[in-house]
Amino acid sequence: MQTEVVIVGAGPTGLALANLLGRYGRSAIVLESRSDLIDYPRGVGLDDESMRSIQTMDLVEEVTPFTIPHHVMRLVNGKGETMMTNAPAGEPLGWPRKFGFIQPLVDRQLYEGLSRFDDIDIRFDHTVTDAQDRGDHVEVTATVTGPDGATREEAITAQYVVGCEGGASPTRKRMGVDFVGHSPSTRWVVIDVNNDPLGLPNVYLGADPARPYVSIGLPHGIRRWEFMLFDDEPSEQVEDPDFVAALLKDHVPDSSTLDVIRCRVFTHHGRIASSFRQGRVLIAGDAAHLMPVWMGQGWNSGMRDATNLSWKLASVLAGQADETILDSFEAERHDHAKAMIDLSMTLGNVIKPTNRVVCGARDLASRALNLSPRVKSYFTDMRFKPMPFYAKGVVVAPDSLTPGEQPRTRTSSFMTIKNAVDKKTPVGVQFPQPRVNTADVTGARLDDVTGDWWTIAAWGNDPARLFTEDERAQLQHMGARFVSFMSESQRPWAETEYAGSGTLVVGDVDGSIKGWFDKHAMGVVFLRPDRFVGAACLAQESGKALAALRVAMGATSVAAPALAVVA
Repeated sequence: MQTEVVIVGAGPTGLALANLLGRYGRSAIVLESRSDLIDYPRGVGLDDESMRSIQTMDLVEEVTPFTIPHHVMRLVNGKGETMMTNAPAGEPLGWPRKFGFIQPLVDRQLYEGLSRFDDIDIRFDHTVTDAQDRGDHVEVTATVTGPDGATREEAITAQYVVGCEGGASPTRKRMGVDFVGHSPSTRWVVIDVNNDPLGLPNVYLGADPARPYVSIGLPHGIRRWEFMLFDDEPSEQVEDPDFVAALLKDHVPDSSTLDVIRCRVFTHHGRIASSFRQGRVLIAGDAAHLMPVWMGQGWNSGMRDATNLSWKLASVLAGQADETILDSFEAERHDHAKAMIDLSMTLGNVIKPTNRVVCGARDLASRALNLSPRVKSYFTDMRFKPMPFYAKGVVVAPDSLTPGEQPRTRTSSFMTIKNAVDKKTPVGVQFPQPRVNTADVTGARLDDVTGDWWTIAAWGNDPARLFTEDERAQLQHMGARFVSFMSESQRPWAETEYAGSGTLVVGDVDGSIKGWFDKHAMGVVFLRPDRFVGAACLAQESGKALAALRVAMGATSVAAPALAVVA
């Protein structure tokens, strides 16, 4: 049996990766050792980056019913004083910045979405026992458990294997890479109940020295509480209804009538693999990194991995890039995952102290910081959250046009760059997603009109006219689409002027796209399939930027199988 990619594990990362590969016209088999998806509640926070990825999967309508947008988080002390409010405004990536969600139900929608693709298969009761990299393919061996409990072995040949089977990942262990970090000794009990007895929205992180806690309002009337267990409290104690009632006595009027879904004990982890790839075997999601729950970024980090890796695998399989592009998966994702782990651990250290002297000093510091509007807004707008920035990988330095790496800050004697409002590089970060108009649609999200693959966009120009015939052939081989951004007032003119060039004219309704090009002093942008900026340049240097970008992605120059991208 053969396929292009074997995905080990039907968790959210594996399901997302399979959906994206299906959207890109590739084949994959997902192997899961369990008999079904995990049904118990886990993650509760979904961010705008993940929703943009779900948009790429074309599953927004399916997922939205299990989410609550604009989820506000408040960090409070034992006296009930708010130390920090996290309520970011705006939708720069096209979606609210934070959602509450019910992970098992969202994961179920990702699973059901795979039925759309003839070349994507998922198989439960398949435990992968070996994956041998033979240089030009991988031989995967799985033990299959039948309905009667009998087992047999099954062999699958794949071009690549991606382990997405969680923190205990056998794939990572077979790779022999280190899992660096530590697991704090504190244990927490999670209590999920139906028919929310409080009826309050949003999230409270309780930095209470008497017992740190979390209280979260979730979709479908679900309430989640999390309580820290002390060292002398055995995990088995959570099975005692009286103990659970004691935990909840200050949080709910009557704990005896609660419709408890589940109580579980867990320990936080903060670990990251020393390598995400060995040859044709890779790891993603929790198999590559584990982080505490405080920032709600475990599920979201897995989505980022799937979004980053899927288009690179598809590019290699389509013959559009050399397999060395897969090294950029680790180069681009490792540092950001590590930054999210560190931030989550830091926030946990603010919440968990029980020493009242330490807590008193912390509370005094928070009161002082909240006196500054600038500091207060820093936390409210969530500017402390590190956004992905790719210094190395499939990027081109915007001024030197150096492929593969770039500095964070631009320096140039060229007048346009000297006059740029923002001296930070526009490359290696996500492009915004405002609402736009075209000849066919009004008020659509940008990604829905540009499609799911490479976009070469110019401000006020027809990008098709900026490249030679050979360069246009290279872009056609990449599956790129030409887009011209215009002020809405100029769109009718451009649609007539550029007719026949194959360029899509997009009207900038609110001026945000014009503002992006103005702020960064760039005229052309090369948008990767994951909507990160791969290159940006002045219009006159479009051909040079393309050449550098092709070097950065290890592009091939020979004819290759077509990439079946869903627009």
